[in-house]
Amino acid sequence: MKEDILQNLENINLRIVNACKKVGRNPDEVQLLLATKTVSAERIQIALEKGYTLIAENKVQELKEKYEALKAIPHDNHFIGHLQTNKIKDILKYDVTCVQSLDRFDLAEKLHQKLFAENKTIEVLIQVNTSNEESKFGVNPENAIELITKIAEFSTLKIKGLMTIGLFSAETEKVRTCFKILKNLQEEIIRRDIPNVEMKELSMGMSGDMEIAIEEGATIIRLGTAVFGARTLPDIYYWDETKTGE
Repeated sequence: MKEDILQNLENINLRIVNACKKVGRNPDEVQLLLATKTVSAERIQIALEKGYTLIAENKVQELKEKYEALKAIPHDNHFIGHLQTNKIKDILKYDVTCVQSLDRFDLAEKLHQKLFAENKTIEVLIQVNTSNEESKFGVNPENAIELITKIAEFSTLKIKGLMTIGLFSAETEKVRTCFKILKNLQEEIIRRDIPNVEMKELSMGMSGDMEIAIEEGATIIRLGTAVFGARTLPDIYYWDETKTGE
């Protein structure tokens, strides 16, 4: 198991280098985030001990279950799943450093209220539904700037960029279109120079489409199966967020 995971990480690093070389990017611009949904703490530890210390969970329950086993190893834990407002206290309790899936004002407001009461701040990415699929959460691209402008009023929320889940499709250009939409949106937000908003991060691309995402400007790629092996069911099942719940 250990050898497989370490070999997979080597293979992924090579994929990152090659994708960056194709479009003249520096590989250091791309962070590898390990998507640990359904992955045991024991397997996650292998990657952490090798220095891959950016990980993310989709479910608050999994965050809780693995917390004790992983807390002794320094790492950053992002949250990349749909976040219900009644789970905010858990996100803060279990040391999440960034919520990548902020997609609505009521969640931002409640997150701000909790953080303000505890004199804390947190980094966030705004999740955008670039594929226009009902099975995925995220603000519509045409509404994203309005939402970001409103969320930027909350001093506790440090907006660092955007996140999207691309279309699950074998048609490369349709997938690429999703990532282009996010990149174009980033550029428009930068032009508007909204106070309290940074647009340095584009979190997009997973095991099957990471090269396309890197070519289109991804700064964070979220990989699970390419590192830890195939899950029981295909990604489209795990990412149909409207059905899987919390």
